[in-house]
Parts: sequence; structure tokens; C-alpha cells
Amino acid sequence: MSTTADTPRTATAADAADRLADEFVSQGFGPFYSTPCGILSRLLNALESGPGLLTVPREDNAVGMAAGAVLAGRNPVVLMQNSGLGQSINAIASLVTPYRLAMLFVISLRGVHPDPTQENQLMGRLTGPMLDGLEVATATLDSSGDLGAQVSWAASVVRQRRRPAALLIPPDAFGWRP
Repeated sequence: MSTTADTPRTATAADAADRLADEFVSQGFGPFYSTPCGILSRLLNALESGPGLLTVPREDNAVGMAAGAVLAGRNPVVLMQNSGLGQSINAIASLVTPYRLAMLFVISLRGVHPDPTQENQLMGRLTGPMLDGLEVATATLDSSGDLGAQVSWAASVVRQRRRPAALLIPPDAFGWRP
């Protein structure tokens, strides 16, 4: 790929998903469970073509499958939209948090800038407070920053502190456009 003055941002956004997938694998995360998501599509493609991705029809089912993976000694990742977080609250509140099932959630942030869709705005505002209430540690991905350090943070929460963590993905992190 040639790099000109007007393409580095696009290249960075496109490459960030591949780099993040590589960091997940190199830092011992997997298996990966997901529901479809446009914002996460580049990351989902990178995981599908690399370590493997299991697409699950409902987010709460993905949380249940990840719980089984935790009990089997794995470090699962559940990828979903923040609207799917709403679908998963009971599974997280009654299974993940009380039993300290350490897993990583990768949650796309619909309803925050630059996503203008009105039906997603309330969930966009509630995502952080809901995760706080569920006792899930959170950080927002900076796709132009040190992805290795960001995944290391998640790994320390999940593996060393034995708590669930969420990496929140802004709508434009991987080049998504409304």
C-alpha cells in the first residue's frame, strides 16, 4: 500500500483491527465469541481469518459460552455492540460478576460521536455506568495508541485480578463511517 499525505489515517484505522487481533492472541486471549457488528467488522474479520471466531446469535449466549471457557481455564473474549450489553446484563450480573468469571468484553459504542443514530444514543450514554454497576473494569480503545499496552491492561485485570474487563471501541476506531 502506498502512503500519501491523505491516507495514513485510513491505513492506521484499517491496520488497527489486525494489530489488535494479533495482540489478543499474543497475550493469551481466546476463544472469541461474537455477534455481528458493523463497527467491529474489521476486527471480526481479522479474528475469523486468524485465531478463529465463533459467531453466536445472542449476546447472553456468548457470555454463557465464555463462562464455560473460563471454567475450562481459557481467557475468552466476547465481542458485541453496546446494545447487546443490554441483552447480556442478567448473564453478567448473575453469573460473571458474582462468580468472578474473568473474561474480556470488547464492546462497540453505538450512539456516541460519530454515530448519529437517535435510537442508539441512550445506550451510548448508559454503557459506562452499566459496566461500572456490573463491576466490570473498563477502558476505551485508542486505536492510534499503543495497542499492546491496552491489551496488557485487559490481561492484567482478567488474569491477575480475576475480574471481567471491557475494552470499549469508539465507532471510528477501525474506520467505520455512519
